[in-house]
Amino acid sequence: MAFDQELDASGLNCPLPILRTKKALQKMESGQVLRVVATDPGSIKDMEAFAKQTGNDLIESGEEGGKYTFLIKKA
Repeated sequence: MAFDQELDASGLNCPLPILRTKKALQKMESGQVLRVVATDPGSIKDMEAFAKQTGNDLIESGEEGGKYTFLIKKA
């Protein structure tokens, strides 16, 4: 799926991937999609909770080669 911006949070541990995601989304327009790449296994549950709490849509998540990817659509 296409995305408007990418955030590489590789090597960062909780809560940094979430904080950087929040900061990136603040600069984006409603309806735009942010792709986040993280290496922290805890980011799976963190991103799901973040999306629910903020009203943004977690469109897709996956894991490939030890990296976790998330597509978040700004509300």
